Amino acid sequence: MSMDNLRDLFVEQLRDVYDAEHRITKALPKMAREASSEDLASAFEEHLAQTQEHIMRLERVFRLVGEPPSKKTCKATVGLLEEGEEIMKEDAPESVLDAGLIAAAQKVEHYEMATYGCLRDWAQLLGLSQAVDVLQETLDEEGETDKKLTDIAQSLNVEALRGESEEDEDEEAVETPRAEHGAHAPHRPVSGVSKRSSASSMSGAAKPSERSRTR
Repeated sequence: MSMDNLRDLFVEQLRDVYDAEHRITKALPKMAREASSEDLASAFEEHLAQTQEHIMRLERVFRLVGEPPSKKTCKATVGLLEEGEEIMKEDAPESVLDAGLIAAAQKVEHYEMATYGCLRDWAQLLGLSQAVDVLQETLDEEGETDKKLTDIAQSLNVEALRGESEEDEDEEAVETPRAEHGAHAPHRPVSGVSKRSSASSMSGAAKPSERSRTR
């Protein structure tokens, strides 16, 4: 599709974000399952319902400009979601993975917010007042979701930091008994000598008694 004017660019970006929203609806259920935090899983599930609503709003905007809803592969969202997939495959404490999931989700949110902000401004310039209202509603919800994720991250990031400290403490606890075991090892032969000396002393004490009986 050639872009000769602002309207063409507007439609092109509608197709881009329309594709992005569909991809996000497929990614959010898995992110909710992978999240250990109940608050985070709930936030993902809630945003899934919102995203489905966003798709319907985009279809309304397409109708307002007289275009059929269609997708253009959103390479930015493809890449951001792939990053999220990589995080979910990492072998890390639950709190660290949750912190990573939030970061991945917020990257997507910020991309969407930038796109919807541009679309709203362009719709205003094109005189599409109804489209402005629809796009603003979605932009507001994306902002609310981003804020909610930030609030959840405040506690999860601290837990992730503690998780690292706890792992360090566990490693020290494993090393300490080994060190103590090694420190006591040299005392074993000393203990054996003591027993032999005691036995020898007892044996020597018995001999005078026998000579006494002979006399």
